[in-house]
Amino acid sequence: MSMYDDSFGSALKRGYLGLPSALRVILLLNVVIFILQSLITTFGGGALVSWLIGAFGFIPEWQTSLLQPWRLVTYLFLHGSVLHVAFNMLWLWWMGRPVEEQLGPRNFLVIYIGSGVGGALVNLVFSPFFPATITIGASGAVFGMMVAFAMLFPRIPIMLLFLPPIQARFLVAGLIAIDLLLISAGDNVARIVHLGGALWGYIILKMYLQGYHYDLWIEQFLQRFRSRKSPGGTRAGTRSSAGTSASSGPRNPSMRKVADAEIVEEYSQDELDRILDKISKSGYEGLTAEEKRLLFELSRKN
Repeated sequence: MSMYDDSFGSALKRGYLGLPSALRVILLLNVVIFILQSLITTFGGGALVSWLIGAFGFIPEWQTSLLQPWRLVTYLFLHGSVLHVAFNMLWLWWMGRPVEEQLGPRNFLVIYIGSGVGGALVNLVFSPFFPATITIGASGAVFGMMVAFAMLFPRIPIMLLFLPPIQARFLVAGLIAIDLLLISAGDNVARIVHLGGALWGYIILKMYLQGYHYDLWIEQFLQRFRSRKSPGGTRAGTRSSAGTSASSGPRNPSMRKVADAEIVEEYSQDELDRILDKISKSGYEGLTAEEKRLLFELSRKN
């Protein structure tokens, strides 16, 4: 019995540690916070959990958002039920991994947090037309990540229970359409946050693909921060940081674009079909790093 327990635990640990770094942290935070919420409620602390939601959930009111801006982010890490957190984290696990592997952890975080904050802001703008109820959950950020996945890998087949494989672009478009149709249903689902998150996921990734590399901006900011913190070397550090930015920042994106253009021309539709066939048989995890890169390039071209 212990052998099976150890095998399951080891497999779970390996699977978790094999995830990209940013996704790993986001999943851990959401799950741990929800477990703490549940434990506090189980041991008679329901009032404390209600206070936490009231203090850190998002309230679509202008005055509250201006005076308590942390709510725009903290609401993403609170969930109301097991199904609520499970569905959000499963979608994020399925679609977030290839996005982070393609773009890197910093760009991934910009899309995730940006979509979550953007979804809340869209809800704020439309608050006069909808009831001002407190909002919790990562759905806005997850919808933004799903849109990013569909943009990067539009033709990847997604296999859902009892349904034939559906290309990512059609699946995500269908989920957005459902929210549009049910936006006034009054079913206690923050559909306007979903739609706002999807919109901002599209905008943020579109800007990235047009050359706005958020990871470079973050690195430049961190270099300036480090140079100010280092004793006795502020000016030299600043010059070094500027030199690094000037020499490596603009050049890397351009070099990668040239390489992309050359690579895309070398591979045909047959190569894309071969990779998609492999995904249908063994899943996205069965692809090699080279196949994942080719899939990204060929999907964008097609």
